[in-house]
Amino acid sequence: MAAGTKDSGSAQTRPESVLARFAPEGVYLLGGGRAVLMQLAMPGVGHGVARHSNFAANPLGRLNGTLTYIYALSNGTDAHRAKVREIVHAAHAQVKAPAAKDGSHPAYSARDPKLQLWVAATLYDSAMQIQNAVFPPLDDDTAEALYREYAQLGTELGMPAHLWPATRADFSACWERARDHLQVGEPVRAVAHELLAAKHAPLWIRAAMPLARLMTIGLLPEQVRSMYGFDFGPRQQRRMNMVLRCARISMRILPRVIRHFPMRYYLRRLDGNVAD
Repeated sequence: MAAGTKDSGSAQTRPESVLARFAPEGVYLLGGGRAVLMQLAMPGVGHGVARHSNFAANPLGRLNGTLTYIYALSNGTDAHRAKVREIVHAAHAQVKAPAAKDGSHPAYSARDPKLQLWVAATLYDSAMQIQNAVFPPLDDDTAEALYREYAQLGTELGMPAHLWPATRADFSACWERARDHLQVGEPVRAVAHELLAAKHAPLWIRAAMPLARLMTIGLLPEQVRSMYGFDFGPRQQRRMNMVLRCARISMRILPRVIRHFPMRYYLRRLDGNVAD
């Protein structure tokens, strides 16, 4: 895979890391919706988002924020990282509540280290779904280095570094244990369906939603897909397989300037050079 470039032109960018080489590839966006729905399936995250986010007016707000965060940390300048850190911590300060007396939601806080670990874990696991489906296998050293560097997506939220499992094998065991705690109630289910409907999004986003819905639902584990009430049959599976075949071909023929466009867009947006 081609190494990413520092399109912001700032001398303050860090020496290139393994994550900086991989993160700019726009094909990973195919797993973005899956990552968001996996996050929401953890009750502390899902109820926090459902009660503190306006999905009806801004259904893609969380995804946009997540992408800005990833690109700033992986390929941004020191100024980008400082800005996104400030935005995230300010937003998270408001997302907290004690458990409801009627049992309708658990206690939650966006600053809970275990929830921060889960958010970072979904970003890594979803990226690896695309990595394994689209790219040639990574050698073990590169795969482990990339995995270790994904920890910063949690530590920048406030997660203590020791919570990130030491190896990919440890991560797999942790991931399976965490999945036992997933559940999707009606408020979170409604948020997910609003997200995938995107009724109030710009026309170009609504035009892309059939593809986004296909990939988001298709990449979810069957257990989680059922929790959300989504159907995904053989016909949809064939369509998703076709999309992934096209993605593999695109990675071989598209120039980097096109493949990395989403990263440049979100970093310019963070600079204030692109309107929301």
